[in-house]
Amino acid sequence: MTVPTSVHTPVMLAEVLAGLVPGPGAIIVDGTLGGGGHSRALAERVQPAGRVIALDRDPAAIEAARKHLADLPVTAVQANFCDLPEVLAELGVASVDGILLDLGLSSDQLADQQRGFSFSSTGPLDLRFDPTRDKPAWRLLERLSAEHLADLIYHYGEERYSRRIARAIVEQRREKPIETAAELAELVRRCVPRSKRDRIDPATRTFQALRIAVNDELKSLEIALRRLPDCLRPAGRLAVISFHSLEDRRVKEAFRDDPRLTALTRKPTVATEGETAENPRSRSAKLRVAARN
Repeated sequence: MTVPTSVHTPVMLAEVLAGLVPGPGAIIVDGTLGGGGHSRALAERVQPAGRVIALDRDPAAIEAARKHLADLPVTAVQANFCDLPEVLAELGVASVDGILLDLGLSSDQLADQQRGFSFSSTGPLDLRFDPTRDKPAWRLLERLSAEHLADLIYHYGEERYSRRIARAIVEQRREKPIETAAELAELVRRCVPRSKRDRIDPATRTFQALRIAVNDELKSLEIALRRLPDCLRPAGRLAVISFHSLEDRRVKEAFRDDPRLTALTRKPTVATEGETAENPRSRSAKLRVAARN
């Protein structure tokens, strides 16, 4: 099978490198490999004696990395970043110098019409990072009650029109189940008022909620924030890029309250105007960095 070239642009690459300060011989973990942009830049700075251990739940990302990063000291492993202690134990690595988590979607996932991440996708509304595990998003829409759907969309998407959207989903499925991203996006747009000043698609928050639920993302992040500091060497650094308040709040609290860590960013770093103009995905990105005590 031909592995396509990544179309993903890594977010806040310069800021990540400044935060992790990777040097020759360092061992760095990229816990969210995605399109491999961060891993490549990190590997170029730690080679030849250093190493990047790159994790991703998405088997497509792992397959692509093993081809496109083959010229660099990158070890790609299919795993959830919250399972990093077990991955390091299997690799015989006692501790590392830095860890990066980029919690956003990759452009490669958005471009895959069979995954349902893009609002225009006419393929199945899947939304799973690992399509071999758990249930796709369309199954949630098929079986959850209106009340449960509304709670999910409100709590994970912070969507104020969650009950209106949930009722519309239940009414729609009486005639025909919602099976594609395009169908869901169109339904949500009919439910959510939009002003000319709105920069994001009205479907964004609902898709975010379903994706978080399908992949149990917040639980994975909470577990990782408890476990990852013990994987760092003294003075090693943990950098996290989040894309919405539910993630950023958890990272902020962990960096503030964990006695093993010292926050190096009092306020999160955001993308420059130049980057947001070139890569609109970076508009909502927030980077926080902490050091192991």
